[in-house]
Amino acid sequence: MSSDSGSCSGSFRSSRKRANEDYFEEIDSKRACAMFQGQPAAALLETLRSGLNSTSYAPPDKGALRKAAHSLAELCKQDEFIDDVVAEGAIEVVVPLLNAGGSAMREQHQEDTGVSGATLQEELDKELCFILGLLAVKPEYQTRIASSGALTGLVRLLKEHKLTSITKPQPGSGGVARRAADAITNLAHENVEIKNMVREQDGIPPLVGLLEAMDVKVQRAACGALRTLAFKNEQNKNVIVEQGALPTLIQLLRSEDSGVHYEAVGVIGNLVHSSQHVKLRVLEEGALQPVINLLNSDCPDSQRESALLLGQFATADPDTKAKIVQRGAVPALVRMLGMPDVSLKEMAAFALGRLAQNVDNQAGIVQLGGLPPLLELLESKHYNLQHNAAFALYGLAENEDNIPDLIREGALQRLEDCKEKLQVQASKDCVQKTINRLEQKLKPDNTAAPNLAAAKRALQSMVFLLRSNTKTVQQRAAMSLARLAPDEQLKSIFIDKRGIDVLLDMLMDPNVSHRSHREAAAALLQLTKKLDAHLPVVDQLPQQPGRAERSVYLGAEYVNNPTLADITFNVEGRRFYAHRIALLASSEAFRAMFSGGYRERDADSVDIPNISWSVFEAMMRFVYTGQLDVTPDIAFELLQASDQYLLEGLKRLCENAIAQSLTVDSVMSTFEYSEQFSAPQLGRRCLLFVLEHYDDVFKLYDNTKDRPFYFDCLRRMVPCLKDSLYCGSGPIWDNSTTAHNGAAGAAAAGTAGGPGAAAPAAAGGGDGGAAPGGAPGAGPAAGWAGGRGSRAH
Repeated sequence: MSSDSGSCSGSFRSSRKRANEDYFEEIDSKRACAMFQGQPAAALLETLRSGLNSTSYAPPDKGALRKAAHSLAELCKQDEFIDDVVAEGAIEVVVPLLNAGGSAMREQHQEDTGVSGATLQEELDKELCFILGLLAVKPEYQTRIASSGALTGLVRLLKEHKLTSITKPQPGSGGVARRAADAITNLAHENVEIKNMVREQDGIPPLVGLLEAMDVKVQRAACGALRTLAFKNEQNKNVIVEQGALPTLIQLLRSEDSGVHYEAVGVIGNLVHSSQHVKLRVLEEGALQPVINLLNSDCPDSQRESALLLGQFATADPDTKAKIVQRGAVPALVRMLGMPDVSLKEMAAFALGRLAQNVDNQAGIVQLGGLPPLLELLESKHYNLQHNAAFALYGLAENEDNIPDLIREGALQRLEDCKEKLQVQASKDCVQKTINRLEQKLKPDNTAAPNLAAAKRALQSMVFLLRSNTKTVQQRAAMSLARLAPDEQLKSIFIDKRGIDVLLDMLMDPNVSHRSHREAAAALLQLTKKLDAHLPVVDQLPQQPGRAERSVYLGAEYVNNPTLADITFNVEGRRFYAHRIALLASSEAFRAMFSGGYRERDADSVDIPNISWSVFEAMMRFVYTGQLDVTPDIAFELLQASDQYLLEGLKRLCENAIAQSLTVDSVMSTFEYSEQFSAPQLGRRCLLFVLEHYDDVFKLYDNTKDRPFYFDCLRRMVPCLKDSLYCGSGPIWDNSTTAHNGAAGAAAAGTAGGPGAAAPAAAGGGDGGAAPGGAPGAGPAAGWAGGRGSRAH
C-alpha cells in the first residue's frame, strides 16, 4: 500500500477540521458577526475593499474590517458558498489586504485606536489567513490564490511570530502564525507547484522555527504544513532536514498534546518515505523509541502513524528490524490487530509484515499472539488488510519453528480457502507463495544437510500434532500432512500409523461444520491420489487358499455352441449350450454345481429362472473368453449374476463399468447396491466419487430428513477404502479400461494354445476364488434354479 497518501490526506482533513473547530476559542462568533449578519458576500467584500483604498488621511477602520472578514469566513466555512465568494472577487481582495498589513501599518495607528493596533491587525490577518485556507480547500482555487501573491503575506506572518515573547500559552497567542501555517497546508495539498513555491519563497525555515513555539497549536500547525510540503517532494525533504527540524520533531513525539505528536510522526513518516538517507538520519537522531512508545498512545491517529513509520523503519537494515521487536513494538502491534478501527489494523499488519521478514522476529511475532488475528484479517472485506496480512503470514511461514503453530491454527486450510476470494491478484499470489513456502519447508528444493534436517524437524512436529488431545488440532494436522508431506512419507504416516483414520472420522462426524467436512473430503482426495501413485501394484483379486489361479478359456467361438457341449441351460425358454470343463475352471460355484453332491452334477439341463438371456449370455461370454465389454444397460444385473456365480473377475469389470457412470444423484443408491452384492471395490469407488464431488452430493442431503441417511452411508463406505489401503490390495483409483485390458491380455494367453489351454488369471479376468464370507451368494452353487440345488439321495 502507499504509505504517504494516507499520511498527507489525513493531515489535510485534520487541518481543515482543526481550523473550523478552533476558530471560536478566542472570539464569540455571534457577537463578532452581529453587525454583518445576513449581508451578502458582495457587501462584505466591499467593506474589505475599503481597507485597500484608505490613505494616511483616512485610515481604515480595523475593527470593521475584522468583523467583515470574520463574517466572510463564516460563509466560506460552508462549501456551497465558496464558488460565489470567489466569483465576487474574494481572492483579489483578500490577498492584497493580507499583503498590505505589514508591521509598519500596525504601528501607524496604534495611538488612534485606543487599543493595540497590533492586536487589531493580528485579528484581521488571522481572519484573512483563515479565508484563504478555506478557499484553498477546493483544489481549483489553489494555484489562483498562490499566483495572486498570497504566499508572500503568509510567509511574512510566519517570520513575524516571536518565539521568545510567550512563556506560556495564552488566549489568542500565536493565532496569526497558526492560521498562516494552516493556509499553506491547504494551498499546498497535492499541489507540487505550490510546494515548490513555498520552498522558493523561503517558507520552510520559519515553519521549522515554529516547531519551537510555546503554543502547542502553533506547533501543531507548523507540523501539518511541513508534513504536506514533505509529501513526495525530495527537495522539500532535504531543506526541512537541513534546517535542523529532526531533533525538534523527535522531541515533539513525546508531546503531551495528541495533536502535536500525531502531526510530528506524520512529518517524519513523509520525510523517510522513499528516502533511505533521511531514514537513517532519523534513526541516528534517536526516533525509534519515541515512535514505538506512540503505539500505546491514547490517540488512535498517532498509533496508526507510528505503526506506519515503524514499517518504514523496518526496511532500513536487519538490525533495525530486530531492535524494533526488542524494544517492545510487537505486543502493541498485535493488540492493534484486534481493534475495531480498520486503519489501525491495516497499519499494524503493515508493520508486522515488514518485521516478519526477519527470521528471529518471525518466531517472536507468533509467540506473542500475532498469528490468529493475521489469519482473521485474510477474511476481511478490505483489500489492504487482506494484502498486509498475507504479506505478514508469508514472512511467518519462513521459520520452521512456526510450523506447529501455523498448523494448529489451521493456517493451511484458511490460506487455501481464501486464496480465490481475495480481491487483488497480488494478494492471491502472496498467499500461494506462502503455501509454496510451507511445502518447501517439508520438501526443500535445496537438499543440503541443514535444509534436510530442518525439513525433518518440521515434519516431525506436524506428525506429533496427530497425538494432540484436541480433536481439531489432530484434524488440522492430518489435513495439512495430506497436502504437504513428502509423497514417500505418506504410507508411513497415513497407512502404517493409521493417520488416515483422523480424516475419515472427521468426514463421518455429523457434528462438525460443513466447511470441515469439505476440507476433510479435499484432504482425503489429495491423499488417495498421492498414495495411488506410490503404492505397489499387486494382483487385485483375492487368492483362494490352496489353489493356483488358473482358468480355461475355450474362446468366443464356443459360446453357445453345441459342438462338444455336455450341458445346457434353460434361460427364458431358450437353450444355451455349454461345456463343463470351461465352467468348472471358471468359479467355485460351477465347480460345486458339477462336482459336489448336488443333483445338477449328473443333469443334462439346468434351469436358470432368475437371469435374463442377455445377462446370462454376457456372463458365459466372459467365462469362455476372460473378457467382456460391460455395457451400462446390463451392468447392475451382471454384477448380481457374477456375485451369484462367484465370478470375481467379471464382478470387477461390472464394478468398474458402474463406477464409470456414477452421478451425483445415483452414487448413494449405487453404494447400497454394492453392499447387497458384495462389491467392496464399487463401494470404494462410490466414496471416492463423493470426495471428488463433495459439495454437489452434500447439497442433495442437506436437510434434516436426509442427513442421517447421508452420514450412515458414509460410515458404511469408509471400511471399503480402509480395507483397500490397509490390505494393500492395489491401486486406489483404478478404472474400467485398466481392468478390461488386463482381462484381454489374460484371454489372449489362454486361447493361444487352443481349447483347454490354461492361463494364469489376470486382474479383471478368470476366476477369483471364493466370495468374502457372509456375503450374499456365498457358498457352492448359490442361487441357481431359484435357490440352492436339491441334494441327490
